Amino acid sequence: MESWLLPFLLALSLLFRYSGAEVHYHEFVVQATPVKRLCKAHNIITVNGQFPGPTIEVKNGDTLVINVVNRARYNVTLHWHGVRQMRTAWADGPEFVTQCPIRPSGSYRYRFTIEGQEGTLWWHAHSSWLRATIYGALIIHPKDNSCPFTKPKREIPVLLGEWWNRNPIDVVRRAKRTGAAPNNSDAFTINGEPGDLYKCSRKDTTVIPAMAGETNLFRFINAALNTELFVAIAGHKMTVVGADASYTKPFTTSVLMLGPGQTTDVLVTMDQPVSRYYIAARAYASAQGVPFDNTTTTAILEYDCGCSEPVRVVQPAFPALPAYNDTRAASAFSAGIKSLSRVRVPGPVDENLFFTVGLGLFGCPAGKTCGGPNNTRFGASMNNVSFVLPDSYSILQAHYQGVPGVFTTDFPAVPPVQFDYTSQNISRSLWQPIAGTKVYKLKYGSVVQLVLQGTNIFAAENHPIHIHGYDFYILAEGFGNFNPAKDNAKFNLVDPPMRNTVGVPVNGWAVIRFVADNPGVWLMHCHLDVHITWGLAMAFLVEDGVGELQSLEAPPVDLPPC
Repeated sequence: MESWLLPFLLALSLLFRYSGAEVHYHEFVVQATPVKRLCKAHNIITVNGQFPGPTIEVKNGDTLVINVVNRARYNVTLHWHGVRQMRTAWADGPEFVTQCPIRPSGSYRYRFTIEGQEGTLWWHAHSSWLRATIYGALIIHPKDNSCPFTKPKREIPVLLGEWWNRNPIDVVRRAKRTGAAPNNSDAFTINGEPGDLYKCSRKDTTVIPAMAGETNLFRFINAALNTELFVAIAGHKMTVVGADASYTKPFTTSVLMLGPGQTTDVLVTMDQPVSRYYIAARAYASAQGVPFDNTTTTAILEYDCGCSEPVRVVQPAFPALPAYNDTRAASAFSAGIKSLSRVRVPGPVDENLFFTVGLGLFGCPAGKTCGGPNNTRFGASMNNVSFVLPDSYSILQAHYQGVPGVFTTDFPAVPPVQFDYTSQNISRSLWQPIAGTKVYKLKYGSVVQLVLQGTNIFAAENHPIHIHGYDFYILAEGFGNFNPAKDNAKFNLVDPPMRNTVGVPVNGWAVIRFVADNPGVWLMHCHLDVHITWGLAMAFLVEDGVGELQSLEAPPVDLPPC
């Protein structure tokens, strides 16, 4: 152990002992692990040999110190999805944004405190496509163990994942080399298992036990790489009570829709006859004519009858799931989520921003053959800027150290060219974005209102947009082109939901608002990883405020070198 570390940890422990909070220490070893799925055995990259990875449980106010040791052959970083990371951007994790990666045989201690958050979040790799197998639940309990709903009998994390029959890193590398779309996944998973509708999967299907009459809390997490998912439980209603670690007004539904990155907490009462019931998930595929994984993953909710005699095993009942392209069902679910009580929406607005989000196509370099449509390369952008990660410094390090040439601060506040964003006939002159590493600067404490406008360039679809380091209020969502003259009247300024990931509707828009009160560099990107691979991202650079408590902390001494 480094000489400086023991006194630091002792001081930290004493501080939290007197405040009633705790410090939790974990060691995460990133390593290759042999597994067998869909009749095939191969190595995947895991944390501590577990798939999914370890569940972390803390209380609001606790601190986490997680030592990550990289014994794999790939660079890696970890992101603590949805954690506010107040002044601790060095622990946020996106590769070449807030840190350089942990190289093979290297290590890094992530240190951060959970402040003002309760519910379900998660953690995952934020380096290439390692997120396909490196992820786990992060559960934040209230300080006093109280919550605004009846205490459930059991709490069950349900992690929805996506599986390839090949190395996901090879899948994305091939796509980047050719410019084509990457191969779709071969299966979806629930808690790491595809379920008994797939080959060679029946005996390993996830089984969740329950007792008749009890009410349980299911913590759903969409950890899939590239797919939004509908979820239902046969014969059972679900009462939504939380989303993205914020409590919500309870509402009852038969189906959920989660974009990658989103979490939803639901109460389910075991009020059906003693039997077996499928929990099933399949794609919400909003882009017309675009291939997708059309398989269905299942787990089994199995009632324990309390009998001494063995119960005859019956085929589980199957739930009704919406059609793959049922945008109405997805929108209805999103509209049902509201904050638990009246909120004080920040204002007045200091920064009025308008960002287009969508796909595009790059021309093929001369003399090359490319795998995109008509010999092009797939791309994506915000405000026509296709985000390029640096490779010699992280953006945060370059900002903190004043290193020139790593990024520029000229990300546009509005689209450089205004057009009919959702038209069926967008001029081909608008299809190719400009590549660059651009950030948008925000003054500390400024109130930011951001319109996220989907475009119909190449293919319109629902984009789950995630902002690192911040929660935000979703004031409104709609279809078509955002028009402030009529759409401002639709703003919910009473009980808008607080989220960290918002689904921008297919051929539509969403308006969010937040206060820039967390200094540092914060990535905003589509959580469909194929889209961030193509450049659907940007970063906010939030300047320091006044004094130490409004300023970014100094970088840790063990920050991975570039």
